[in-house]
This record gives sequence, structure tokens and C-alpha cells, in this order.
Amino acid sequence: MAGKPTSTATYDDVNLLLRLYDLRREDRLRAARQWFVANFRASNLEEFSKLCPPGSEENTSFRMVISYWDMVASFITAGVLNAELFFESNRELLMVYLRSEPLLAPAREMFKDPLAWRNLELVGIQYRQWLESRAPGSVDAFIARVVSPPR
Repeated sequence: MAGKPTSTATYDDVNLLLRLYDLRREDRLRAARQWFVANFRASNLEEFSKLCPPGSEENTSFRMVISYWDMVASFITAGVLNAELFFESNRELLMVYLRSEPLLAPAREMFKDPLAWRNLELVGIQYRQWLESRAPGSVDAFIARVVSPPR
């Protein structure tokens, strides 16, 4: 199970969250995040290959975003960062997980790497459960807003 959502947050948790926020503000990562939010909606590897061909700026942006949030998730799965405190103010990880979720199993199979983005998945599942338990129906509304194709 990722992190302990009922453990008490510490000043170290707060300082790590603030540091992670600062990292998100780095120019290239900010541009990658903006691209991801505005453009990334691939539901299978074929769509992914068209949207993010190897060597493209889009592929680089995708890898930056997913690896950043997988790294952050690893802090939660390792118990270094309080999950509940993180969930209170970092919904972007959930959006990245939900948009990437259809690609995880096929990409792991293709790469022969069962651990690829595993932390993102574990924390994404936990985050989804946490949010739904506190605000029933909000996960479906969030999915409709950030995962479904724009109208």
C-alpha cells in the first residue's frame, strides 16, 4: 500500500512538498506540463505513437511529465512523503495517472518492464480511492473534465 494516509504530516513533508512545487516551476518541465494538459489524450499505443513519436518534442514532454510524477509517487510509496497531505493539494498527479492509465499495461509488456510507472499507478489508485471516499462522485466528474476528449 502506498504511504500511510492516516499518519501525521511533518514539517519534513511540508518542506518536501514545497521543494517539489519549486521543481514543477522549472521552465522546461512547466512547458512539458502545459503541453500534457492541453494535448495528451492517447487511449492506446497507436494513438500514443502518432501523438508522441520517438525523438519528438512531444515524446520528450510526455517522458518529463510521467517520470516527474512517477518520482513524486515513489516518495509516497516509500513512506517518505505523507500521502494525505500530498493528496490535499496535488491533483495533477491524478490527472496524469488517469490519462496514462490505458497505456501502462501495454507499455510494460512492450518494454518487458513490469515496473515501469508502477509508483504512479499505485499512488494514482490510492489517490482515486482517497478522493472518492471524501467526496463521492467527484472522481467521475474529474474524469469527465480532464480525461474525456475536449468538446
